[in-house]
Amino acid sequence: MSQDDPVDDGIRGASALEIADSLRVLIERGAVRPGAALPPVRALAERLAVNRNTVMAAYRQLAQAGLVVSRGRGGTLVAEPERVAQEGYATDSILRDIGTGNPDAALIPPLERVLPVLGGRTVLYGEPVIDRDLESWATQWMREDIADDLPLRLTITSGASDAIERLLAQTLTRDDAVALEDPCFLSSMNTVRLGGYRVVPVPMDEEGMTVAGLEAALAAGVRAVVCTPRAQNPTGASLSDARARALRVVLADHPYVLVIEDDHFSLLSSRPFHSLIGSGHRRYALIRSVSKFLGPDMCLAVTASDPDTAERLAMRLSPGTIWVSHLLQRLTYALMTDEETRGGIKTAAAHYAARNAAFAQRLVDHGVDATPGDGLNLWVRVPVLARVVAEQLMRRGWFARPGDEFVLADEAAVFHLRLTVHDLSDADADRLASDLSAAVKAAAIRKVG
Repeated sequence: MSQDDPVDDGIRGASALEIADSLRVLIERGAVRPGAALPPVRALAERLAVNRNTVMAAYRQLAQAGLVVSRGRGGTLVAEPERVAQEGYATDSILRDIGTGNPDAALIPPLERVLPVLGGRTVLYGEPVIDRDLESWATQWMREDIADDLPLRLTITSGASDAIERLLAQTLTRDDAVALEDPCFLSSMNTVRLGGYRVVPVPMDEEGMTVAGLEAALAAGVRAVVCTPRAQNPTGASLSDARARALRVVLADHPYVLVIEDDHFSLLSSRPFHSLIGSGHRRYALIRSVSKFLGPDMCLAVTASDPDTAERLAMRLSPGTIWVSHLLQRLTYALMTDEETRGGIKTAAAHYAARNAAFAQRLVDHGVDATPGDGLNLWVRVPVLARVVAEQLMRRGWFARPGDEFVLADEAAVFHLRLTVHDLSDADADRLASDLSAAVKAAAIRKVG
């Protein structure tokens, strides 16, 4: 690389943060184009008179932010802009989207009967940020699953992802390590990466996070662990009692590591709740959103945490929204204490479990291995790369999610599809099962060819 090369010549700094920031400025201003190679670590360290580890840390920060990619012996390159996988519908209306991860709109409770509760007094600045009725109900809801000796305070946020982002931001600094399940929920994956934190993948099996994986993550110095105790997205796995107890034993030696539990499926889950948060743990947060059973547009989540974490979380809220709308809070309380609504949630829970089980059986009947987990989706293993199967499904009118969108390090995930099928009619479910079997066979032939 020449002396007047803008990539090399424009880099300044004596610390990893300063070096990363100078490179970020070059990239953002277009002085360094996508695909350009960064200086070799040794050469840049010598020019800046810093340790090689300092340059490596700077490059790692940029990689976590998605600005550069490492190609091993091929060096470190400025990243090409790429689409970040998100939940939602296919943009092509010709395809039937079976990868949305959405609840069934027909099972979202109607609001008409409880709308009169919104006619209460106006809330002004300086008043309590949590509606008193919601706080009383939610405290009981959360306390049932938190050890009696743990102090508990509530915070209301604009959904579970909002809570996770703010919890990590109040705990971590750039390049700190976070343990995430692998495969991983898209929102958590994107939150950690865009926050500039270092991801440490923890393998999953049918009982949830593995003990060996969590031990390795803690040995790697993670400062936070994000876990889905049941209905893990995308796998549908739920922590067993034995696995949860084993994980609590591991975490007992790390009481100040922030453990975040995202119990997103909560009232819809067919599995019992087993927690990683053990008696005496000092930093924890249990999050329960209402979006799966009251609707995604009800942007509200309840977070129960230790007082110090709650205080820090409140500070992260104070520069912006300060509080979640009391209109939403009152509406949530009215719905959650309405007998008909609670009955409808139970009906929805039974519907999701039954429809997923029925479709899994359809796949088995067509020669495709499938076992229903918990949650809105099915995690289906196929014998060839799932992305190739997804391409074959598109030719048959279906848009599916290949497992590689959820992968951190687990190579087996690329042989899975995440399917949202609970809202299919019996006729459509029969057709999809047949088309999926045909798509697998076509993909296998293509591989051989």
